[in-house]
Amino acid sequence: MRGLVIKNTGSWYTVRTDDGRTIESKIKGNFRLKGIRSTNPVAVGDYVHLIINQEGTAFISEIEDRKNYIIRKSPNLSKQSHIIAANLDQAFLVVTVNYPETSTTFIDRFLASAEAYRVPVVLVFNKYDLLDDDERRYQDAAIHLYESIGYKCVTLQATDDAPVERSIEQLHPLLKDKVTLLSGNSGVGKSTIINGLLPDANLRTAEISDSHNTGMHTTTFSEMLQLSYGGYIIDTPGIKGFGTFDIDKEELTSYFREIFKFSEACRFNNCTHTHEPGCAVLKALEEHYIAESRYNSYLSMLEDKDENKYREAF
Repeated sequence: MRGLVIKNTGSWYTVRTDDGRTIESKIKGNFRLKGIRSTNPVAVGDYVHLIINQEGTAFISEIEDRKNYIIRKSPNLSKQSHIIAANLDQAFLVVTVNYPETSTTFIDRFLASAEAYRVPVVLVFNKYDLLDDDERRYQDAAIHLYESIGYKCVTLQATDDAPVERSIEQLHPLLKDKVTLLSGNSGVGKSTIINGLLPDANLRTAEISDSHNTGMHTTTFSEMLQLSYGGYIIDTPGIKGFGTFDIDKEELTSYFREIFKFSEACRFNNCTHTHEPGCAVLKALEEHYIAESRYNSYLSMLEDKDENKYREAF
């Protein structure tokens, strides 16, 4: 029997079968995906084959080939990966300039991983109404940067204290008939956005920690939610960091669109864009055709450094 994984609580997977049933399922035996060292071999969005038990539950016996997925380094096991979701049409990365602050390195690591696995990304800038004038100018600069690279950006005012319906309506045509991953740091407002899109969802929202200006987890598992006008949203727990996984340093340039464009004019084919003579990327950086924040994100991934938590100038 074939079905779609719509929820993952860690040990159990909820599968919606092709004939419309919902069956709680577990992985059969020492099930592992070939070639992927993952803490969760089955992810929301996977199409799987089931063996039904007498009790009405099932074992997952097979996973169909994925068209794509979003993956990150497991926060607890550095040599293991964690598959966030599979078979996506797009991802919405929800970011906030403040309350809490999303670092540019986090954004760029997510974008690079999405490029590597061929997942289109829309950047959703949330909580605009909470920003002061300087923060709004910073957000405008960020939007200008990412739109100039080729990423679609949307601005939302989605807070529990302000009406969200009018702001969120602009997402409807972008979501219609597509499978969309909704991701971002803890506390950026993903649950509030989903409650605006799906009023019956009634997802819990949480306050921001005053002492650290960081978000607290409210979603504890991944789940696929159906939209009334067609399509699905995959809601995932908030991510504090985004460690990239299995991206070769030789290929990294191609996952930064603007760096890749200039790299084609480098003198050496194996240029790392760090020190080489005749490097067109360094020249473009010096002439401000490449943003310093983006280049620093590239270096942090090239050197496999942890994300910094500080705001970068554009």
